[in-house]
Amino acid sequence: MRRIAIMAIATLTTAALSVGATRSSAYVAPHPAGLDDPTIVAIFDAANTADIETGSLAAERAASKDVRQFGAMLARDHQQVRQQGRDLAKKLGVTPTPPKDDQSAKDHAATMARLRSLSGAEFDHAFLQYEASFHKGVIDAVQSTLLPAIQNAELKALVVKVAPAFQAHMLAAQNLEKKLAGK
Repeated sequence: MRRIAIMAIATLTTAALSVGATRSSAYVAPHPAGLDDPTIVAIFDAANTADIETGSLAAERAASKDVRQFGAMLARDHQQVRQQGRDLAKKLGVTPTPPKDDQSAKDHAATMARLRSLSGAEFDHAFLQYEASFHKGVIDAVQSTLLPAIQNAELKALVVKVAPAFQAHMLAAQNLEKKLAGK
């Protein structure tokens, strides 16, 4: 769970940077925890990319039609949010800078390998559990770490704007898991 939260923090941080930070005179010094807007943007981008990949996998492999549709929705939603972050980063002239010693790519690759090794109802269950945990980690990271560290107003506005979607995705994963467990 800790790795998921760290990956979520990294992803959300990236989105935040892409929304409003620049390396010009508007750039503010890094947050004491080492988070600055370019790092937050990189985290945000990585988190969205990860969920595009897991959602796409579910859209292809899930046993349940509901889980396939949920996976496709996740991929679509996160593609849009990732693009908003990238557009903001470009507008602001921000180069996303992943955190040093970032484990999120390795953790995501392990998650994808695990999910690919499953099939049927076992895949559906593992995917939904992962998505609920992933989104909870992102929400917690945004509220406790990323939002307080964001210096650029546009980046902060983007993160605040997309936060309800992360909550909705988490609840949808939890509800779908309960629905499938009841069958």
